[in-house]
Amino acid sequence: MVGGAPAAERSLARHVVLIVGSRGTSCTGTAIARDLVLTAAHCVLPGADYKLVEFDAARVPTLKDTTVVARHPQFDLNTLLGHRATADVALIKLASPLGAAFAPAPLGTPRQPVAPGDAFTVVGYGLSVRGDGKSGGVIRTANLVATGQPGSLQIRLFDAITRGEQPGLGACTGDSGAPVFDLAGGRAAVIGVVSWSTGPKLAAGCGGLTGVTPLARYQDWIVGEAARMGSPLGR
Repeated sequence: MVGGAPAAERSLARHVVLIVGSRGTSCTGTAIARDLVLTAAHCVLPGADYKLVEFDAARVPTLKDTTVVARHPQFDLNTLLGHRATADVALIKLASPLGAAFAPAPLGTPRQPVAPGDAFTVVGYGLSVRGDGKSGGVIRTANLVATGQPGSLQIRLFDAITRGEQPGLGACTGDSGAPVFDLAGGRAAVIGVVSWSTGPKLAAGCGGLTGVTPLARYQDWIVGEAARMGSPLGR
């Protein structure tokens, strides 16, 4: 998260995991069961192996094996690369449950309809300085608001102060797949995953818009796949 995003509070950080790929990629995911992670489909493309990174109290990492990756069948990478809406949702089944420090996050549905100015919280492991790989690996949080014409296919978020015109808070490299939380009602419910970002004024980079794939349209698929993998979710 760029723009001076602070470290995430424990109440949110306990839901969030770091995903690494054998081709040098990294993304963020959300524990939605003790052995099941929700992320973006473009984070787990075919042709690579994926593991989770689990840190102990001293920040010493341990890699956790995965057994199954399920991408939504309607996901299209070329559509995503054009910053257009697609089913950018995937599930990762773990070989063993997450440690006691983690807690599954409940799925939610966004307030209907989402309106410009509605507030959401994004939590991710991504870079805090674009291009500086050493600036990632810390769970940070950004409070962002909806802009444009948010709908069930895509929500665009930006920093309420800079409004996408100047560098501000927003997702960056490594934040793909990160949970978008709706904190209304006193609980953190996952309503979407981060799919892409831009720099200010729609330039390439970070700190402008944060593109979100809402889960409402895909929630039945998520619940069904979770059950098929042996990790049924509460609804």
